[in-house]
Amino acid sequence: MLKTINSTVKICSMNTIWQCLCQDRICDLEDHIDCKCSAPKEADQRCRGLRGRGSVRPGEGLRRPVSAAGPPGGVALRPGSGEGQSGAAGRRGVRTRACARGYDRRLTGSPRSDGLSLFDTLRPGYVGAGMLSAAVAGAVFASPPPASILAAILRLHSAGASGVLLVVKNYTGDRLNFGLAAEQARNHGVDVDTVVVADDCAFASPSKAGKRGLCGTILIHKLAGALAEEGCSLVQIVTRVTEVLQGTGTLGVSLSPCSVPGCRPSFELPPGDMELGLGIHGEPGVKRSKVASADEVVSAMIDHMTNAASQSSLHLRTGDALVVCVNNLGALSRLEMAVVTRAAIVCLENRGMLVARVMAGSFMTSLEMAGMSLTLMRASPEILRLFDAKTSAPAWPNLSSGCASGRAYLTDPTTVPAGAHDDKLPEGPHSPVMRKALERVCSTLLEYQEELNALDRASGDGDCGNTHAQGARAIQVWLQSHVVPGCPGQLLSALAALVQEKMGGSSGALYSLFLTAASGHMTEGRSQAAAWASATYAGMQAMKRYGGADLGDRTMLDALYPAVDELMKLNGASPGGEIAVLKAAVQKAAAGAESTRSLAAKAGRASYIAAERLTLPDPGAKAVAAILSAVLEALEEPHL
Repeated sequence: MLKTINSTVKICSMNTIWQCLCQDRICDLEDHIDCKCSAPKEADQRCRGLRGRGSVRPGEGLRRPVSAAGPPGGVALRPGSGEGQSGAAGRRGVRTRACARGYDRRLTGSPRSDGLSLFDTLRPGYVGAGMLSAAVAGAVFASPPPASILAAILRLHSAGASGVLLVVKNYTGDRLNFGLAAEQARNHGVDVDTVVVADDCAFASPSKAGKRGLCGTILIHKLAGALAEEGCSLVQIVTRVTEVLQGTGTLGVSLSPCSVPGCRPSFELPPGDMELGLGIHGEPGVKRSKVASADEVVSAMIDHMTNAASQSSLHLRTGDALVVCVNNLGALSRLEMAVVTRAAIVCLENRGMLVARVMAGSFMTSLEMAGMSLTLMRASPEILRLFDAKTSAPAWPNLSSGCASGRAYLTDPTTVPAGAHDDKLPEGPHSPVMRKALERVCSTLLEYQEELNALDRASGDGDCGNTHAQGARAIQVWLQSHVVPGCPGQLLSALAALVQEKMGGSSGALYSLFLTAASGHMTEGRSQAAAWASATYAGMQAMKRYGGADLGDRTMLDALYPAVDELMKLNGASPGGEIAVLKAAVQKAAAGAESTRSLAAKAGRASYIAAERLTLPDPGAKAVAAILSAVLEALEEPHL
């Protein structure tokens, strides 16, 4: 419901709101039947039949509704009286007030929006004190009709606005329809002005239509809203934001096209290619190249944006302070956005720029397009003050007011784990054998990388092979610069610290637990087979105690448990019988790993997967069996 109470507009999104033409008064669907205005009651009866589906056709006596939905096609900044105003209620000038984004639903019920269209679900959130007062929507990738724009302007004017500013992206349809609505509004006595945003840096020689309006529009919304909130006049706001636009540029890049619902993709892009300089309506870019790293892509984008030979160039100088907006065009993950954002900050800093503010997210999307746009805005202290001004618009991010440049993004560990880099440990008679066993284990794990990943994709996150390969490579590097200590306990301690630091994940923690607990049973002078049996048992118990899994839970313990049980026979093995025990342990480990096919997962990520989908062996158990088999192979080889 929306009613005028002491010149204050109250908004409730429960009902669609209608304004009668005859007396310019406001009533809702419930009240209109009983009101005394001259709006045709036949039309109103039709309205009742269309509740929830949209507005009546033109000429039926009621104005179009303004309701809460749809992306902005323009901005209406209205005066200080109204809901959400704080403090200076009597201050003259133009101030932002929250009005809702408009759905203009016709008999078909299809939503309409401006050039950004209804695909960006965040855009309604830019309406609020300190940003937009209203927004008008049209069809997907189409400008809203002038009648809807005029309805929004007149609504603000009737609520007491001393002036209305339209912020329009530079597309022909937007300019025409908003321009027509502005002329019609002036005939109604409304003080209207327009700012056309043209921040596209794609074209070296723009056509007569000029540069397109892209994500820089969002920054203009923020600055214009902040100026309006401070009570600046319409002329002052237009002058200030027009100056800011001279130092604002945007460029987009994508790995895919987009598709209007029910239509084919807007253009064809072969796998492995990326499109540079595309717009927000699905149109292709100005240049196509092969996919590259984030650092390379961002560097190429900034080179293109600042190319002095281009008529669309954004002129930047060393030392310039910038506001940086990394905008998700629709389908990038947060991880990818974070990578691109860091690349943008580093690239600009390397060029001598100061990244004063940075924002990353989905601010102006293009349906499901897998790409991003980069907006750079030169920022003076005054611009930063306006940029940091508070707003109640819910979609504006809660940004830090601190400078992004100069921050440390990566921090190195302050201490090095003891033992992992100690190259002063003495070698011993068993050092060559232990080195050969480690080398064989590492090469085996690297060979099994893809197989373990495939097994893990069926029961986890698909990185088990990568994790083990990462640990194997770390050990290989360590072996190149370190001697293998003669004391097995010292070697196990060094390996425990190494996998803890380099391997990562739950596997790294479990192996580090095993090696740490085992190292205490392999002290100086204890390297016989019985000590190794005790050590493996202690390691397994530590994994069981801290990991929470047990035999039969479909984990690596299902391979380790039977192998350790067999290795305990080393305590009573006759001289020369150790290899036979180890062979039996390897066989038990392989059988245990294979048995996990039919086990129900009770621990680890696999426990969240439906049992009927777990038909392959557990990757952790297969890794344990592979490690033990590699050790056996190394020990069976003749030693010089």
